[in-house]
Amino acid sequence: MKVYNNQNVYEASIDRIKYMFDEFDNVLVAFSGGKDSGVLLNLCYDYAKKHNKLHKLSMYHLDYEAQYDYTTNFVTDCFLNNFQGIKKFWLCLPIAAQCAVSMHQDHWTPWDKDVVDIWARKMPENKYVINEDNVPFEFKKDTLDYDLQDKFGKWFSSKYGSTAVAIGIRSNESMNRYRTVNSRNNRMKKFKYDNKHWINIYKDNYLTFKAYPIYDWTTEDIWIANVKFGFKYNKLYDLYYQAGLSIEQMRVASPFNDCAVNSLKIYKVIEPNTWAKLVGRVNGVNFAGIYGGTTAMGWKSIKLPKGHTWKSYMEFLLETLPEEVKNNYLKKLETSKKFWKNTGGALDEKTIEELKIEGVELIETGKLSNRSKTKQVIKFNEYLDDTNVTEFKLIPTYKRMCICIMKNDHLCKYMGFSPTKEETKKRQDSIAKYKNIIRGK
Repeated sequence: MKVYNNQNVYEASIDRIKYMFDEFDNVLVAFSGGKDSGVLLNLCYDYAKKHNKLHKLSMYHLDYEAQYDYTTNFVTDCFLNNFQGIKKFWLCLPIAAQCAVSMHQDHWTPWDKDVVDIWARKMPENKYVINEDNVPFEFKKDTLDYDLQDKFGKWFSSKYGSTAVAIGIRSNESMNRYRTVNSRNNRMKKFKYDNKHWINIYKDNYLTFKAYPIYDWTTEDIWIANVKFGFKYNKLYDLYYQAGLSIEQMRVASPFNDCAVNSLKIYKVIEPNTWAKLVGRVNGVNFAGIYGGTTAMGWKSIKLPKGHTWKSYMEFLLETLPEEVKNNYLKKLETSKKFWKNTGGALDEKTIEELKIEGVELIETGKLSNRSKTKQVIKFNEYLDDTNVTEFKLIPTYKRMCICIMKNDHLCKYMGFSPTKEETKKRQDSIAKYKNIIRGK
């Protein structure tokens, strides 16, 4: 395990867990059924049991309906047979979940009563399940999944008192997750609780807080903890290992989001019956299962068709899409163009020099980035078609937009966009309801 400040990451996480139990009325663990949240739940449970604080510990699971039987069985075992003496909540609600397998829809709706005949599995039945028939807080169909979790957290804290929602995010998994935990700029500092970068304040609620106690753990640390402490884990990971996946490729998530598309094909091998249900559940699943991780969906080295620039190829791809989806990408593109022309982005000296060698016309503002005092803010009057610089993902190009389209990356994460609440007309009601939160960001 990584060691810093005379502590390894396990010792540091126990200190954070102790702080949560001492500081707040409740600790609510977000449990997905995956390895990270599983380790976090076990750590919190062992601490609470040892210090007679089980009454302060709770867990919840957001069920996305379409998942491996192994995951369902593991979650069921955790709820019914383990972690006794704590409050438990199992959410089965028709939310808007990310969909990266279809060019026609950017989200799908699990547990939708209108299509109950094609559900991937039956609604679980036990005393912990919360569905449309018994949901104790205000809920509207197609609420975004992360909005639903925020609403649940706020309801929980209003009922039981101040709450640290413990989330098993690790900052080395992705840049977005790193930024979630480690943002230390002045704009974000006001949302940090007690000046701790691993605890965020809900922007409109001062009873509910998001905490990331294992943010500095590596994947290796997670598996060391499972072995060393004898924690139960989802046996799906054993099958992943037998299938030849690396430990970094093993994900237990909604099967249709952008992180899971590349491994969709594994369903066909591990659980063929589940796969058959997935194919009939969401448009584009079979195509993604065949071509996920290939150039057909924007992975690896995509090649420009003869007779095209990346700009003209992007325009061709856009014309193959439904109007609503096309306009979404065009809106993202326009936002990116305005940002790089008017505001500018931070680039290091090496990247700037590589762009100059390529003959790219850029504007050096002479200003240093607020986040990194070693990077200069650069502007572009003209959007680039392509570039061969080492840090390709940092440069605005039409090629990057082509990759987004081919990946069905409706949020344009590959272009550097963070998820927003303004994606489609279907989400307008949710956006209106939370517009003050959005503006607060």
